[in-house]
This record gives sequence, structure tokens and C-alpha cells, in this order.
Amino acid sequence: MQPEDFTKIESIFVRHRNCLLLRGQFTDIYTDHYLHLMENSIRYPAELDAMLKDALAMLTLHLTARPWNETIAWTANLRAPRINLFVTGSSNERYIIGRVFTEDIREPDRNFFYSQTTTPNSHEPRLSTMEVEGRDPVAWISQFYAQSEQRPARAFRLEDENFALIAAQPDADLEWLAGLDAEQVAAIDTTEETSLLETRFFRFHCGCTLDKILPVLGSWREKPDELFHDADTITVQCPRCAASYLITRDMIL
Repeated sequence: MQPEDFTKIESIFVRHRNCLLLRGQFTDIYTDHYLHLMENSIRYPAELDAMLKDALAMLTLHLTARPWNETIAWTANLRAPRINLFVTGSSNERYIIGRVFTEDIREPDRNFFYSQTTTPNSHEPRLSTMEVEGRDPVAWISQFYAQSEQRPARAFRLEDENFALIAAQPDADLEWLAGLDAEQVAAIDTTEETSLLETRFFRFHCGCTLDKILPVLGSWREKPDELFHDADTITVQCPRCAASYLITRDMIL
């Protein structure tokens, strides 16, 4: 694919403030998100769709702040109404994807946020869990960085589907970071000395196929009646993007 098919995320060092700025414009990712929903006849309530879009943006920025070889998945298990909000992505594979689970969700007594990080050479993923307040993925970032990254950070919604994440580095100007607002972040190139460290590229992409979905059903090969009951076909959703696949009995035999 060509570079113009991807969303560019900039990693910028804010000199004299010792902070890392991650920023990007997410219209293309959101467009592909809506095309995916349309192609698979998925319709989320407006509130849940906005939460998913925010979570996609936040994870994309966080991935850019992390080493290249990490694949990260975030799951938020929320109550009242109960949902699971799931997003995952990789800098190396240049994708970001996610979905909302609304059925068969265990309702927790509090809102929990789970982060899982894997690398090619890791034997086990690195897991972290925290309780989060509210239902705003942009607001969760400060809580997540304080607990899991052990440093302050703040995220901002800007105009025209732009988002920014600013994370403290050693000897950061924490008073400056705490006092920032969205208008100041949008104008940071004109008010602060900055230098571009790198750019990374992402697209809304899952990569699921029927051939990848079928092995998941392998355990039902000896008991198809329990899976299909009286039906000749069933529909299975991809756990990462909610794309639907029609499965017939002969496919798993």
C-alpha cells in the first residue's frame, strides 16, 4: 500500500519542557472504520461509537510513544450499561482495529481497564489492570500513564479529528504540562521549540479471513450438533473487528 493510504502519527520532542508530543489527524482511520461497519451491517449507538473512535486514537498515539516491536491490546470492561470496549494495534504491522461487545458481558462492580503488551521474543504478555473513572477514553490516559507508565501524561481532543498525547520525560516541566489546554496544544509549534523525532503510519485494518476464523472452531469438530443445533449454518464474528462469517457444517468437519 502507498503512504497516502495510512494515517501519519508524529512523535515530537518539546524542548525546554522535556515532554514527548504524539499527534495525528484521524479522519482516514475513522472513514475506514465506518466503511467496515457498513460492509458488515454493524451499527453502534452514537455514544459507544464515539468511545470506540476515541480509544482507537488514544491507542494509536500510545503505540507511537512505545518501542516499535510491541503489539498492544486494551480492553475496558464497563458497567451501567455494561460493555467491553476493545482496541488493539501494532507499529510494526501498521494497523489499528477495535470493536464494542454489548452482549453476554459480565457486569463488574467497577469500571476496569486491561492492557496487554506482547513482543516477538516475549514468552508471556505483559499485563496491567486498573480501575478507571467515567466512560471517556481520552480521560483514561492520564490514569493509565500514572499507573502503568509511571509518568504523567495528558491527552487532548483537537479540532478536525486531530488528537494529541503529551507525556512527561525525565526532568519534565510538570507545571507546564498540568496547565495545558487544547488551544495551547494546537498552537504548540508557534509557542514552544519542538523537534520531530519520528513518524509512524497506521491504518484501520484487521486482516481476519475465513481461513483464520475456522481453526478457532476446531474443538467443535466432534460435536457439531452442539454448535449448530438444528441449523445448517451459523454466523461467527471476528473477536477483533466484529466482521461476520457464515459457517456451514462441512467447513468444520
